[in-house]
Amino acid sequence: MITVYPYEKLGHADHGWLDARHHFSFARYWNPDRTGFGPLLVINDDKVAAGRGFDPHPHDNMEIITYVRQGAITHKDSMGNVGRTGAGDVQVMSAGTGVLHSEYNKESEDTRLYQIWIEPNQENVKPRWEAREFPKATVENGTLPALASGREEEVAQGALFIHQDAAIYGGRIKAGTEIRQPVKGNAYLLASVGGFSVNGTQLKQGDGAEVTGEKTLALKADTDAEIIVIDVPQAA
Repeated sequence: MITVYPYEKLGHADHGWLDARHHFSFARYWNPDRTGFGPLLVINDDKVAAGRGFDPHPHDNMEIITYVRQGAITHKDSMGNVGRTGAGDVQVMSAGTGVLHSEYNKESEDTRLYQIWIEPNQENVKPRWEAREFPKATVENGTLPALASGREEEVAQGALFIHQDAAIYGGRIKAGTEIRQPVKGNAYLLASVGGFSVNGTQLKQGDGAEVTGEKTLALKADTDAEIIVIDVPQAA
């Protein structure tokens, strides 16, 4: 089963410096029908104005994954980590027992990013932060690369580690290309750039889609596209 959530129907908050679309209930946006997808609790499609950002604030017991789509974000935290994550790259913060962090757009252009929150399968772990650059080449066959994962084999191949039996895959495919992406659980898809179909169902840029009961996703790009696939366990 595939359910599409169009970009224009997502939750919306415009703070001036931050223009956010919410795939699930978040902050002042509350939708009782959209409170999560298994352990996937938050997907925010954020546009952060140049020179602005999120002031220091706390988190605990959450896996927070940031996929930068345009520009860059600069992270600083109470563990002493400082790092800049650019477009096409990913950072992961395991908040665990508690961490204070800030995220600023120190670039001269707007930054676009997805912030993804996944509930961990282990609480009160030691907090950690990690970022990684990923190849920018288009995927012409095979599968999308794993960007973040709690699965040993994918971490061994270069994915950033998260505390959950989940994985985030992402990459670019050219117009007309079709690839087949296996998933272990249920999947949430994001049309980051361009449009594509999943098992024959169309998504346009900015849309999201829940996919249940499918173990292989046939992804066909209508235009040059950037696709994110979040593979999560089914809800108990």
